[in-house]
Amino acid sequence: MAALSPFSSYSKASIIVLIICSLLMMFMGRSSAKLTTDYYKKTCPKVFSAVESVVKDAIQKEKRMGASLLRLHFHDCFVQGCDGSVLLDDTSSFTGEKTAAPNNNSVRGFNVVDDIKSKVEYVCPGVVSCADILAIAARDSVALLGGPKWDVKLGRRDSKTASFSTANSGVIPPPTSNLGNLINRFQARGLSTKDMVVLSGAHTIGQARCTFYRNRIYNETNIHASLARKRQRNCPRISGSGDNNLAPLDVKTPTFFDNSYYKNLIKKKGLLHSDQILYNGSSTDSLIKLYSKNPKAFNDDFVTAIIKMGDISPLTGSNGEIRKNCRRIN
Repeated sequence: MAALSPFSSYSKASIIVLIICSLLMMFMGRSSAKLTTDYYKKTCPKVFSAVESVVKDAIQKEKRMGASLLRLHFHDCFVQGCDGSVLLDDTSSFTGEKTAAPNNNSVRGFNVVDDIKSKVEYVCPGVVSCADILAIAARDSVALLGGPKWDVKLGRRDSKTASFSTANSGVIPPPTSNLGNLINRFQARGLSTKDMVVLSGAHTIGQARCTFYRNRIYNETNIHASLARKRQRNCPRISGSGDNNLAPLDVKTPTFFDNSYYKNLIKKKGLLHSDQILYNGSSTDSLIKLYSKNPKAFNDDFVTAIIKMGDISPLTGSNGEIRKNCRRIN
């Protein structure tokens, strides 16, 4: 009988390992592709014009809608990742995220997203995800309100579930947050303190309800007296009275995306506690000063940070689905 080579068993084992690795790589290639800016170049080249036209109409009707669409993207990405889960209505098998504390009577713009989806489905049915629509709509909202425009990375797929409990768990920092909580919540999503400060600059547009800033205008001392008095006229001290009354987050240019938010903080005119805490004798003061004086630095860093945010745990490849209706799974 011929003698066995001492390397025979090793070679067979190596071949088996190579086969397993190849299969794993094939599977990973199908389930975890990277996001790219030209993802729909061949499959839906008209996606950008379709989204922008609806966003433009919505903002022309109501300037606040730009901030609402931008906020939807943020609240989506911070829960399960950028997967469109925030758009799902409740079902018999899960409670969605719309009624979680950070979202209930707060996030809005769902009808506009429905309109965008309808138009996109008309030009290329079954191709573009709702998660990608949120990312594009956020970019268009910023640009249409005077802010920077960037190339959006695409290729996300939509989740088949949502998580009320996760959305309620504190992953979305509340407006009462101290600096440590803000830093920790953003770091938990792979975003730096700098990213947090520059993304907070999105509060240069939009409005907040009285219930979110009542304590600040009546009980805090690091607030400009004129701002406190002005907001008190529309936000009664007693809880339950005027809770839904709105005030602009940016007292200077509330419907224009610029660096006024940071100028306001230096003057102690931040509306929310979580805004003013960024300029309160702490480690983030230097960034507030920088962005208040340098709008280009703000725009450039905002683009970098929001692209980074859009990379949070996307579903790609064969994971998730492309919803036909953003409010429900297929």
